[in-house]
Amino acid sequence: MMAEQIRRSWLSRRVENALRRAFQRAYETVKVDPGNFLIQLRAAYGLPITSFQGVYSVEPGLLDDLAQRVIRSGMKMAAAEGAGLGLGGLFTIVPDLSILAGITLRTVQKLSLLYGFEFNTDEEVAELWIAAASAAGVDISRELLEKEVVNRFVPRVIQRIAVQASGEVVEKWSGRLIPLASSLIGAGLNYYFVRAWGERAQRHFRQRHLEVRKRMATEVLNASWTSPALGS
Repeated sequence: MMAEQIRRSWLSRRVENALRRAFQRAYETVKVDPGNFLIQLRAAYGLPITSFQGVYSVEPGLLDDLAQRVIRSGMKMAAAEGAGLGLGGLFTIVPDLSILAGITLRTVQKLSLLYGFEFNTDEEVAELWIAAASAAGVDISRELLEKEVVNRFVPRVIQRIAVQASGEVVEKWSGRLIPLASSLIGAGLNYYFVRAWGERAQRHFRQRHLEVRKRMATEVLNASWTSPALGS
């Protein structure tokens, strides 16, 4: 029992450090190109928009359907990656996490764009990481964002994500220590990992999207009341 606890503690620390490095590397190198993704939304998914602001004129149900397609695409990629690296069992957990972090972050970025939130400014980048934290089950106070510049805020968020996610990873991935089963287990766990994170991120962006829609509708209504009547 003591040996099992020691092994889990060692593995938890290793996974936490690996996740922190993986998400930091993904933040710096793995970015969805908004222009290319906009073309994909128009060509492959038939979304009638010319900019991401156009999604606010699209039925929310259609956006939700497309979000599920984005999540399923990430799940399939993660499963394929997990099956290949899973053959190595424990020894490939660290490189597996690096690729998984990239797939997960790209999925979150695509969901952000789909619901109309680009990440061009520091504030938008910080908001993206608040969503990533929400997907990991970490509640980030917006007061923290207000007190921090983005280059200090993001590493702190990544650290909290790594701490939270490492416990989940170790708990669920201990089966990868079984050599013959590790490939199948790795595929399944990566699949459900991206599904869980993707669905939580979707809920975050969907809620914010609906808030923006409500605010836009209120502004239009107020403008109609304050504008002078035609012909007066």
